[in-house]
Amino acid sequence: MSLAVALQMDPIEAIDIKADSTFVLALEAQTRGHGLYHYLPSDLSLRAGRVFARARKLEVRRRAGAHARLGAPQNIDLATMDVILMRQDPPFDMAYITATHLLEHIHPGTLVVNDPVRVRNAPEKLFVTHFPELMPPTLITANRDEVREFRREHRDIIIKPLFGNGGAGVFHITPDDDNLNALLEMFTERSREPIMVQRYLPEVRDGDRRIILVDGRAVGAVDRIPPPGDVRANMHVGATPRKAELSRRDREICEAIGPILSEHGMIFVGIDVIGGHLTEINVTSPTGLQEVNRFDEVHLEADIWDAIESRRRESRSARSV
Repeated sequence: MSLAVALQMDPIEAIDIKADSTFVLALEAQTRGHGLYHYLPSDLSLRAGRVFARARKLEVRRRAGAHARLGAPQNIDLATMDVILMRQDPPFDMAYITATHLLEHIHPGTLVVNDPVRVRNAPEKLFVTHFPELMPPTLITANRDEVREFRREHRDIIIKPLFGNGGAGVFHITPDDDNLNALLEMFTERSREPIMVQRYLPEVRDGDRRIILVDGRAVGAVDRIPPPGDVRANMHVGATPRKAELSRRDREICEAIGPILSEHGMIFVGIDVIGGHLTEINVTSPTGLQEVNRFDEVHLEADIWDAIESRRRESRSARSV
C-alpha cells in the first residue's frame, strides 16, 4: 500500500531530529514507500466546500542540519491525500480548533490522525476529567473562592492553565506559600479561561510517566524526571528521560481508557501518570516516541503506521460496499 501522506505541522526545518516524534513518523512512512508532503497550519484554505493547502513535497533523512528536503509549493486539494497527520504543536487555541473544523470536511475520506472532531472535543486537561476515578483530586474553575477552598482541603496544590502546554504557567503552591492570590490575579488578568487546580503529587519527584498508546493499546513508556528545584516534568523545561516499565496500575489505567480512545479514532495518544494517577491525555500532538525507542530498542512509529494502514484499509472497504 503506497499512500499520499501530508504532515500538518510547524516548520520542519526547526525540529530536533533526536527527539521529535513527527520526524520518526515521517521516516517510517518514507521507508514504507509513502509519498510525503508538508504544510503549515496557516497554509490551510477552505474554498467552495473543498480544503486546500499550500504544500511541498518532502524527503527526510537522519542527518543533522540537512534532515528535510522540500519541493516547490503547490496548491493541493487535501481530499486527494490518503492520510493527514495533524502534528502541529499546541497551544490548543482558536487557530488549532479552526484547523480541526477545516479537516473535518475531508475526514474520514482522507484519514486524519487523530480524528479532528475527537481532537477538538478532547483538550488534554478536559478530556481526562471524564475518568475522575483515575485522577488526583482536581478542580476546574475561574472562581477564586473555589480555589482557596480547594487549597484549604488539600493544602499542597498545583495550579496550571487549562490550555497550556510544555509546562508553561505551572505553579506548585505549598501550604506556607503566600503567592496564591497574586497568581490568581495573574491568571485572571491574562485570560477569562478557568484554571486547573490539583492536589500536589510528591511522587512526581520520581518521574512523570509518559505512556504511549497506539489504537488504544499501551506499547511503551518513559519516565520524565523534573530538574532540581522544579515540579515540571516536561522535556521542554529540562526534565531527564529514564527507562520505565509499565506497572500493574499503569495497565489498569490503559485498559480503562484504551477502548474509548480506539473507538474515537485516537490512533496515537500519550498519557501522563504520576504516582498511579492519570493527569493528562494528550491527543493533539503527543511526543515521546524517540525516548521510548532508545530505552526499549523498539520502533513505535512502525506500530503507529501499522494502525494507520489498517484504518485506511477498513475505510476503503467500507466505501466499496
